[in-house]
Amino acid sequence: MGGYGLYVWSSYALALVLLLGNLVAARVHRKKILQDLISRLRREKSS
Repeated sequence: MGGYGLYVWSSYALALVLLLGNLVAARVHRKKILQDLISRLRREKSS
């Protein structure tokens, strides 16, 4: 890679880490929203 291998592979690794972090954050956020909606529906149903 003409001496740029460390830069190229570290850039790929950083991009992969950021993409995976974004995926995990989205799933955690979705789970929290669903839990909030379920608890809200239970409260409305019991009222």
